[in-house]
Amino acid sequence: MKLGVIGGSGVYDIDGLENAEWREIETPWGRPSDALLFGRLNGVELVFLPRHGRGHPHSPSSINYRANIDAMKRAGVTSILSVSACGSFREALEPGVFVIVDQFIDRTFAREKSFFGEGLVAHVSMAKPVCARLGDMVEKSASETGIPYARGGVYLAMEGPQFSSLAESNMYRAWGCDVIGMTNMPEAKLAREAEICFATVAMVTDYDCWHPHHDDVDVASVIAVLQRNAAHAKELVKQVVGRIVSGERLETPCPAGCDRALDTALITAPEKRDPQVLAKLDAVAGRVLKG
Repeated sequence: MKLGVIGGSGVYDIDGLENAEWREIETPWGRPSDALLFGRLNGVELVFLPRHGRGHPHSPSSINYRANIDAMKRAGVTSILSVSACGSFREALEPGVFVIVDQFIDRTFAREKSFFGEGLVAHVSMAKPVCARLGDMVEKSASETGIPYARGGVYLAMEGPQFSSLAESNMYRAWGCDVIGMTNMPEAKLAREAEICFATVAMVTDYDCWHPHHDDVDVASVIAVLQRNAAHAKELVKQVVGRIVSGERLETPCPAGCDRALDTALITAPEKRDPQVLAKLDAVAGRVLKG
């Protein structure tokens, strides 16, 4: 088992890694957001990737999500803990609360959302888009550290980079969404296609713009909360690793089938598969294509 961590806004590194080393990973999908940080935390192998790059040069729309997930797969990552900032649609989910999301609504439109397509078509199930086993571990870790958290919630992924209009914010609340962000899609979809267990922690920074008694969201107010959330996120990662060290392993096979998502997903007949597409999928789908 190798744990991968994708850090969102405010989380650009991981403290306390032994033998820490930044390594460039080449992918057939282009360059990832940054080099990957390899190391060991309390004896557990960990790979960290800053989603926006160190110094935050990448916007939500310009992130190469396919390259990021492919690089994680090539690095041997079997489980990904995704950390990101978000806005809240619920009074109880106040700034500082960590939401262990279990569902998504994808409203993005300017991103490559799949490793598959012409030359090799595949359809993976996204009915349960996160790994419940990994989510259980995150919930226990948050509880032990005293970080305020909520288990379960619907994450609305918007394109951005602008924040929501008031009409949009009210509409998403009426849909039953709990938080809003700009980066967890297509990240979760691609992790599923790559057969990597995936869990996301959405760190609330604001109330979007729907709340009548709070100012509209702006970068200055978000950054102030981000700094506190980033420290909690790094502590959460350490606690998750601690659970692994104490014997709460994330061994394969995954009970939810995350590591076997492609077993029944490929639909293109073998003789019709494009060799160039197959070559690009050597890491993501090599398990099923080599059989």
